[in-house]
Amino acid sequence: MRIACLMFVHETVTFLANTTTIEDFTYQGSPAAGEALLDAEPRSYMGGFVQVAREYPDVQLVGIESPLWPRTGSGSGWVTREAFEHFTSVMTRELRAQGPFDGVFMALHGAMAVEGVARPEAELARRVREAVGPHARLAATFDPHGNEDAQFLRHAELGFTVKYFPHYDGHLQGQRAARTLVRAIRGAYSPVHAVVKVPILTPTVMQWTGASPWMDLIQRALVWEAREPDLYVNVFFGFPWSDVPDAGMTIQAIANVDHGLAHRAAVDVADFAWRRRKELVRAATIHSIRDGVRHAAEAVSAGKTPVVLADHSDRSGHATWLLRELLGSGLRRVLVATVADPAAVDAAVPGQPFDRDVGGRVDESAGEPVRITGRVVARDESRGRGGSWARIDIGGGSEVVVSRYLTQIIELEQLREMGIEPGAFDVIAIKSRVHFRRGFDDSGFASTILLVEPDEPFLGTVRLEALPYRHLEIARFYPYGDPSGPELM
Repeated sequence: MRIACLMFVHETVTFLANTTTIEDFTYQGSPAAGEALLDAEPRSYMGGFVQVAREYPDVQLVGIESPLWPRTGSGSGWVTREAFEHFTSVMTRELRAQGPFDGVFMALHGAMAVEGVARPEAELARRVREAVGPHARLAATFDPHGNEDAQFLRHAELGFTVKYFPHYDGHLQGQRAARTLVRAIRGAYSPVHAVVKVPILTPTVMQWTGASPWMDLIQRALVWEAREPDLYVNVFFGFPWSDVPDAGMTIQAIANVDHGLAHRAAVDVADFAWRRRKELVRAATIHSIRDGVRHAAEAVSAGKTPVVLADHSDRSGHATWLLRELLGSGLRRVLVATVADPAAVDAAVPGQPFDRDVGGRVDESAGEPVRITGRVVARDESRGRGGSWARIDIGGGSEVVVSRYLTQIIELEQLREMGIEPGAFDVIAIKSRVHFRRGFDDSGFASTILLVEPDEPFLGTVRLEALPYRHLEIARFYPYGDPSGPELM
């Protein structure tokens, strides 16, 4: 049994000015093929798939040359048509050259947005199907922030979406994909699908599954899976910063032969989401930058430290609004990690003074540069995904970390790898929506957590009606219009 494995992922913020190019996907280690691809991201989708697939002695895995995450992470805009055509052409050419294959596994995201391609993951599946023929079985894994509808499953048999945000179960979904794909190839699993579009549009900062109501929604899907063998229920939360026609929430149910079961499960979970729509769109409290810093100072005075200030809205990584407010607050023992500024990283020399403007510049939502004066503590020379960074000691027990690209600090270990001891700071300011809860909340580290965004409705705002959508009709979604309810596709 020969199974091809490939990967093509990006969470595209289409409102950012910097497009995502071939060069962004090309760096040390990317693209990857063969064992290098199969070893990529061992704790996520690919790692889970490879682990289980290799438990079957008659399965041979073939790593098809694929790009890994772009070096910019999610801090870049439209994937260029040239990049999409280049990498899909490489993958389909390799599939034809190394075939025949009994199955194909695709590690995807679901919120990639490509210039001139309305549904890139579905288009990729269509081209893979053409390359491997009608008899191979196709399976994929997805991020819950995917913007998917029924199109992908018209070309592929199986899809498995992460349930949790933060995304704890990527490895598990990869395992499920492997096990079910092998069964489908052997004829022991005959997938049937039901897909329901739920007209709800929410900013990702609202979608934390560690508390109600998003926890309740995921639990509903998990109960269906627990009750019914061979049933899989995917809950796509949607990604509103991709201006694409299939954005918004989608429920998919995949069953073995029993289409009625898939239909009942998909409709039930979709109806549950619709009943809870008011709570889903208002699930988090967001403070202004000024109020957030004031609340942080109050928490420090009350001994409720460490305080985490999470700026959920900064999609480019260059925003300086929180940095500026913290510098003027009089607070000490503050860590700002990070502000994106490639030129500042290049100018930083360990042990030498640092005196220059950082951040801002890239667009209106990033704000103006802020002057940082201090001494360079350390600099990283990484050339892989995410690029390099530099630590600046600005006095008073405070530091600012500048990075080449948007960097989400989601684990305490990320700071320790920079030589930073998180417990040395009273306030830690980061750029993250929900992922940071993995390291700062679930671990019990933070005593106080405050979500903040600037006063203006910039591109990462919770006020989605302010965004200049061109491809998405926002009035079709709650709470920005008056839709009638879920729609079976």
